[in-house]
Parts: sequence; C-alpha cells; structure tokens
Amino acid sequence: MSTSSVPLLLDGQWTHPKTQSFSPVHNPSTGEVIGQVPLCGPAEVDAAVQSAQRAYATWSKTPVYDRVAILFKYRHLLNENFEELSQIIVRENGKTIEEARGDMRRGLEVADYACSIGELAKGEYLPELASGIDAHTSREPIGVCAGITPFNFPAMVPMWMYPIAIACGNTFVLKPSEKVPLTANRLAELFLQAGLPDGVFNIVHGGRDVVNALCTHSGIASISFVGSTGVARHVYTEACQHGKRVQSAGGAKNVLLVLPDAKPDATLQAILSSAFGCAGQRCMAGSLLMGVGNGEELREQVVAAMDELVLGNTYDDPAAQMGPVIDGQARDRLFARIEDAKSDGLTLARDGRQNVPADGFFVGPTLVDQVDPERDIFRDELFGPVLSMLHPKTLDEALEWFNRLPFGNAATLFTQDGGAARKFAREVECGMIGINIGVPAPVALFPFSGWDESFFGDLHVQGREGMMFYTRQKTVLSRW
Repeated sequence: MSTSSVPLLLDGQWTHPKTQSFSPVHNPSTGEVIGQVPLCGPAEVDAAVQSAQRAYATWSKTPVYDRVAILFKYRHLLNENFEELSQIIVRENGKTIEEARGDMRRGLEVADYACSIGELAKGEYLPELASGIDAHTSREPIGVCAGITPFNFPAMVPMWMYPIAIACGNTFVLKPSEKVPLTANRLAELFLQAGLPDGVFNIVHGGRDVVNALCTHSGIASISFVGSTGVARHVYTEACQHGKRVQSAGGAKNVLLVLPDAKPDATLQAILSSAFGCAGQRCMAGSLLMGVGNGEELREQVVAAMDELVLGNTYDDPAAQMGPVIDGQARDRLFARIEDAKSDGLTLARDGRQNVPADGFFVGPTLVDQVDPERDIFRDELFGPVLSMLHPKTLDEALEWFNRLPFGNAATLFTQDGGAARKFAREVECGMIGINIGVPAPVALFPFSGWDESFFGDLHVQGREGMMFYTRQKTVLSRW
C-alpha cells in the first residue's frame, strides 16, 4: 500500500506543501499506515482562500442552470464511481462495506438536493406593496465558505456542506479530518472532472492550526463544523468573534427507550444497528438504553445478540458485521472508560475488551449495566461501541433522566402506544426524534437539527436551512 504524502487542492491543482510535519493515515482494520497527511498551517489556508476569492468573482455570477449542469455531471460521476468511493471509505475508516455505501448514499442525497437549487433559492415578488411600489427579494451567495469535517463519515458530512454552498454560487475550502483525507480528495477529483472551474473547491489538510486559521481568516464568510462539543464550541466562539456565519455541530448522548409493548425482534435489531453500527462512531448512535418494565429481559436479549456480532477486518473479510474504531488512541480511550465503569462498581454485562482481533484498532460491543444519571458514563459522549443501560420505572422517569443531559441530538422510543409516542415526542428535549426508528437521521430534504450542546448556531446543515445558511437575502423596493 502506498504511504505517499496526501496532496492539497489549490486553484484546481494538486500540490504538496513544504511542511515537514505529517500525520499517518491508517487502515484501522490492520493498523497499517496507508498514507501521510501533511499538517498544514496559515500559509496554506491563505493560499486556498485567495484561490477561492478569485474563483468567486466569476462563479457567483455564473447562471444557476450552468452551475446545476455541473452538479448533474458530478452526481453522475459519483454514481459511476460509487463502489470505488465506498471501498476508499472502508480502507481509511474501517466501516463495513454496507456502512460505507450508506455513507455515500447519504452524501449523494445532498448532491441530488443541490441540483434543485434554482427552485430552492429563488426569491419572492409582490407588486403594489404600496401605491406604485413593487417589492421583490433575492437570495445571493455570501462568499468563500469553509467546512471542517470529522473522521466518522468521510463522504456524507463533507457533502452536507460543499454541494449546497457551491450550488448557491459560493466557493469552498474544505478541511477534512486528517484521519480520513483520501475520500475527500477523490470526491474533489470527480468534481473537477465534472467541469467545476479552478478554485471553486479547495482542500487543505491539517489539524488544529488549520482549524484556527480558517476561523480567523478575514476572507472567509462562513464556517460549517461537525465534531466533538468542545471543538464545536471553540469553532463557534472563535469564528463568530471574527465576524463569520457559523453552524457548528457537536457531540451527543442519544437514548433508546423501550416500553414493554415494543415489538421485540424489530426493536432488538434497531438497538444493535443504532449502538454498534459504524462501531458506535456516529453522533446519532444510541448510547443509552432504557428499558421500562422489562429491563432485565431486554438486557439478556441484547447481550445474546451482541455475542453473535462478527467483529473483524472489514477491508478483507466480507463476513465482518462490525469493524474497528478509528485508531489506537480511540481504542485505548474506550478500554480505559470500560475499566473505569468496572472500577466504579457498574456491571459489565458484556466486556468488549475480550476476544478482539490482535491486529487493528478493535473494541468489541460492550454493555455497561446498572448505570444511573449521576454517573459520568451517563453524561459523557464515549463515541464507540459502548452501550450503557438504565432501568427507569416509568416513561415519566425516563424522560426526566434524558432531559438532564447537556446534549440534545436524538432520542428514540420503541412502543405500539400512540399516546406514549405523542407524549415522548412532545416532552423529550432534543432536535431529532425516532418512533420505532433506531437512527432518526433526517434525509437531505430536512435539517440535521441538534439542540443544546449538540449544536451551536442557528441554521443547521441540510434541507432548506442549509440553503439559507449559504445565502443572504436582499429586498428591493421600487417605484417607477
């Protein structure tokens, strides 16, 4: 496997920076180093922004149908190269091939949505607002936009951002996670192949220095971020202080609440998929399991099903149902949190440190039982295949416990009781709610609407809010 340096995209050209600092890109299933990503800084960010500013002068004036024609070609190329892109995701992220395909499909949905930008972004007109006065509004691009994206969805999360931003007439600078740079580069290659003009889309690789340079650069109009809550808060604060429009999505602690009347087989499958899909590395993962009235029976069913999950090398073994976490640091952190739970007197109904492959960065599915709302493991986002179980006596108690959490991303209720479902949907304090759906992640038509410490800002990614974030409104009153 090649371990060559990963290039940047500046002004339509793939280039290698002069930096001497690099970070390894791993295949998490094997631990093998498959590339070296340059850790850039303010100089490379400035070059990318200047490239985007030059391109903005013409791209922002490009007719909407000409922009959309390129997006349609891009969408075709994404479909044509779907399997190749999915394999790149498997290789650098460790997802199973089906999870990688899901990552791609969700990104493609946003590209599809961006193709309708002419309808989405058109303004309004009202004649005779007053005597002899007509009024109309228009939505116009805002300038150079930047995106900072995490490792867990190498295709979907960047595509939450740049297709809509570019469709609206903006230019874009992307900083993908330094752990998964290969998918982003291939997505950009295909966009150039579709006919995107030089400088409209740029990529700068790196870590904290690039993040801070993007947040403070005077040539950037907006920042879109997805990552941990601590960094999300920092990006929001720093970028806002420098006059930028910001949408900054942070962490989560999502609940799966099971009532006694829930359909057992479908509920069990949804719990497994939510908690352990993508090795638990997603902000929509179910990480708190609450069983009302049947907790002990539910726990035994979940543990038995966890024992059947096949943990393995997703890159070489098609039978693997769950892959590794992203790197050795993530594995060691999760092992330490599991040990902390044991030391705190909690019950390890299933210990994911046992019987894991020797190579790669594996943590097996784990269930920590007898958790209560006073424990750190209840409040902290672990971001891995560790499920904590609580035993509320009633739906009201479960709601009260959930609403203590600092996060507000997602919650799901499993029931056949319409009254309970209505109460849950109205009283739970979060932005995305599932009824008998383990991962209530909205499709591209709707915003990804986290609350509280799961989101800093106003307008969310995806949907009409995404278009509104990347445009600003102009109102014209005229008398002739």
